[in-house]
Amino acid sequence: MLKGSTLGFIGGGNMAEAIIKGLLAGGVAAADVMVAEPVAARREYLHGTYGIDVCADNGRVVAAAGALVMAVKPQVFRGMAAALGPAGLDGKLLISIMAGITTADMEEVCGSAARVIRVMPNTPALVLEGASALCRGRNATDDDLFFAAGIFDLVGTTCVVEEKLMDAVTGVSGCGPAYVFLFMEALSDAGVKNGLPRDVATRLAAQTVLGAARLLLETGDHPGILKEKVTSPGGSTIAGIASLERDAFRGAVMAAVDAATARSAELGKK
Repeated sequence: MLKGSTLGFIGGGNMAEAIIKGLLAGGVAAADVMVAEPVAARREYLHGTYGIDVCADNGRVVAAAGALVMAVKPQVFRGMAAALGPAGLDGKLLISIMAGITTADMEEVCGSAARVIRVMPNTPALVLEGASALCRGRNATDDDLFFAAGIFDLVGTTCVVEEKLMDAVTGVSGCGPAYVFLFMEALSDAGVKNGLPRDVATRLAAQTVLGAARLLLETGDHPGILKEKVTSPGGSTIAGIASLERDAFRGAVMAAVDAATARSAELGKK
């Protein structure tokens, strides 16, 4: 996939590690991956675990790489880019996983010719089950988008959206794992309340969510259709659904996504 060129990472945190893990599992050679990471212990870990070239020098990675994954915290991005100088980044393919940093922001800081792909991944990428949305800046080509999607396909599934929808992506899939964890915790608590041991209740809750998600993806059926297949007349499932509806479960979820989307938009303006 890298066609013999080096893929560089600026930042070696958890999400960068997830991508690297997916790349290597997908057949990319460790020699084709290079990371700039300021924390020595983290550099030692990444090199020891994955056999990749790791250093503390952002400039060295920028010079060596044909494409760069920008995996630093958004608040340090401008200072890091300024230290490199626009001449070092202008014209490069820059794949950003920095929340709230737009493609226009990237082009302003990294040079007007920078080819930018913006990606919103989520934490299940850590177990190669991520959901990532991509959009591109004004200079990025179809080939650039294909290249970036190929990277994130190795850690889950991808979709391409217009940049104006990236805040909604944040509200749904970026923040979504937290909603699901909260739901699983509630299922587990309910199981304990009704007599199940905690470990059993948690395992049943987690496997139920995993299995339901896989069933939805593999059948392609609308969630409502799959819900109906579990819901028999006068049964326990419809009693539970009726209780959720009385407590505005769906409305609460939709309101949470609305709130997260709005907050994402606010943060992007700061």
